[in-house]
Amino acid sequence: MRSINDNNESIFCGNELAATLIDMVRKKAPSQIFLLTDQHTKEFCLEAVEPHLGSWNYHLLCIAPGEESKTIKQSEILWAELSRLNADRNSLVINLGGGVVTDLGGFIAATYQRGISFINIPTTLLGMVDASIGGKCGVDLGVLKNQVGVITSAFATIVYPPFIKTLPKRELISGWMEMIKHGFITSKEYLDATLLFETNDLSKIESLIWTSIVIKNNVVQNDQTELGRRKTLNFGHTLGHAIESYGLQKKGQNWIKHGEAIAIGMGLACYLSHKIYAFPEEVFNDYLSKVKKLVAFPNFTENDIAQIIDYLKYDKKNSHGGVNFVLLKDIGQEVLDVTVKNDFIYEAFGAIGQSKQ
Repeated sequence: MRSINDNNESIFCGNELAATLIDMVRKKAPSQIFLLTDQHTKEFCLEAVEPHLGSWNYHLLCIAPGEESKTIKQSEILWAELSRLNADRNSLVINLGGGVVTDLGGFIAATYQRGISFINIPTTLLGMVDASIGGKCGVDLGVLKNQVGVITSAFATIVYPPFIKTLPKRELISGWMEMIKHGFITSKEYLDATLLFETNDLSKIESLIWTSIVIKNNVVQNDQTELGRRKTLNFGHTLGHAIESYGLQKKGQNWIKHGEAIAIGMGLACYLSHKIYAFPEEVFNDYLSKVKKLVAFPNFTENDIAQIIDYLKYDKKNSHGGVNFVLLKDIGQEVLDVTVKNDFIYEAFGAIGQSKQ
């Protein structure tokens, strides 16, 4: 089991799920355990965890799957349930699920009685390489992504790569996009490796997952509160989150997945980086040619783009009324807090639809 131990947070990755979980729970010695999952994860992944909690007093909490559960209303329901079941400051929450479960579960744990411990067991590729790492947890405000939350480290995060065998293709793509992002902000070698990502070799995938975990953890440990380099983890997310919010508001929950929106957002960010900082055009075109084979880029009208631009005002990197983008001069050479003209954004939408494939 590969592991990292930083600032009272432990991250594990490998096939020894049961032994690692038992060891972490024993170290915590909780008064009670609350196992939070969703209906999909309960069906496909619970049996890998639940039998190993039999010697502890634990309660199963199950929510509906999807972004619609990531709300203050759902938080209130879970806080009330914790209170009803007499959860105290020595209780432990185990979050078994994708990004929605780890974001929501971390948030309710971090805020219940001013904070109780939690363990993340991500079951999606997105959760393994991104959502469960780094301590960001919270909920949406309507269709606006991650507007309410805290930064609180999990007691432990246990990544069990075999869970990805349970995932549909669109969920795999969501995680794949975050791995590609880690390549953009660090090295051509890792970017090239992620662009060739395949799901039929679990050992190779585990190695890529671990590299992404190390990349994100290194960035986070050097900038816990996102005052500087941690902003690079938002590459592609400024417009990506706006597209996702637009989709949730206008098209419904299943029109576009998080990773699909980020795929489009990174294409737009690559073009803007090329336009403003001469980011290599061949890298931009190579990215689009590979990603478009698996991700359908919708055709956005000028009215669609205008509405997406309007959502940018809610981005968490904004300051003093300005929208701040993360762009690149080259792979691994970020530029933070960039102001981008709306005309360039319209141009970028045209470019990602017409670039060479």
